[in-house]
Amino acid sequence: MPLAENRRFLSIDYGERRIGLAKSDPSGTIASALITIEVSSMAEAVKEIAEKIGEIEPDGIVIGYPLLISGDKSEKCLVIDKFAEKLAEIYDRPIHKVDERWSSTEAADIIHAHGKKTGQDKGRIDRLAAVIILQRFLDGES
Repeated sequence: MPLAENRRFLSIDYGERRIGLAKSDPSGTIASALITIEVSSMAEAVKEIAEKIGEIEPDGIVIGYPLLISGDKSEKCLVIDKFAEKLAEIYDRPIHKVDERWSSTEAADIIHAHGKKTGQDKGRIDRLAAVIILQRFLDGES
């Protein structure tokens, strides 16, 4: 049986203040939380993520795309489009936009189901939302 090709992905749950990051295992099967970064601008976000790209060397990036319930683009989708364009200036591999509807709600529900409170650690929700977004992508790719 041949070895699986490297299919490592970096997932981004983009927010203007906090950005949750997740990564996949090298086979592109399982998503796991990485970190939450706090930023004050899109330029700072791109710089921080460029560092993570250098560390992880992903084969692709997956960005949560906040569609409306109807499936139409939200106002925030325009921000994500601009962010993806900025990333494409420093990253020459595929950048995938994945429907992130309900990912933050699902993340909070998972945290609560484990008997934890989200409290002041909103970054935990952002990291877990990035995991959910990436796992949706990975499951759809198989």
